[in-house]
Amino acid sequence: MSDAVCEDSENEIRRDLAAAYRLIALDGMDDGVSTHISARLPGERFLLNAFGLRFEEVRADNLVTVDADGEVLDDPTGLGINPAGFTIHSALHAARPEVACVLHTHTVAGVALSCLEEGLLPLNQWALQFHERLAYHDYEGIALDHDERARLAVDLGEHSAMILRQHGLLTCGRSVGEAFLHMRDLERSCQAQLAAQATGRPLRLASPAMAEHVARQYEAWAESPAGTERAWQAERRRLPDGPDLC
Repeated sequence: MSDAVCEDSENEIRRDLAAAYRLIALDGMDDGVSTHISARLPGERFLLNAFGLRFEEVRADNLVTVDADGEVLDDPTGLGINPAGFTIHSALHAARPEVACVLHTHTVAGVALSCLEEGLLPLNQWALQFHERLAYHDYEGIALDHDERARLAVDLGEHSAMILRQHGLLTCGRSVGEAFLHMRDLERSCQAQLAAQATGRPLRLASPAMAEHVARQYEAWAESPAGTERAWQAERRRLPDGPDLC
């Protein structure tokens, strides 16, 4: 691959990642300067947000490049990165080479759901896509201990979504768009479950057979020409500056 092609590819990853940060903020899924989204670059490098910028301030040209050991390779802001972000993201990028993006949030609905012993229930169409495809990781405090990386990777396994107990939500994807769309649906699943539980009325759970059927339908849609990429480009168009994220 030529240097020019590699540069174009990296610039597109940067624009996609900046879009994901801005969309998370637009949808109210951010948490001040906390939480993070990472994207893999060639050469065992990945991009993270500068620690001190709100998500709506993230742009393609102020993302921080770090290597697999957490060494900052390029930091236009001079702010560095969130150490907990490096712990979580480096663990999953190292364990899952096919993963291009990891996204982590601390929303009220996500944290509330993470505190429920039963976790996510098969109550609605959004939630059914995660049937037998959702991991759980027990809380170990703020993720500053690099020893936790191995346990994060083991708990995630081959899944693309995980509930971090007493902490929040995590999704990953083969592209930035896929990770974002997973998170949007996981967040909505949590909100819908909490709303249903708040009524105090009996809950109607989907059968395991129906849950598996719907999960496979979602997987087929993601692989179709009209799937993830088309949906992601539609999401990007919601931003006020459209594709101009530099």
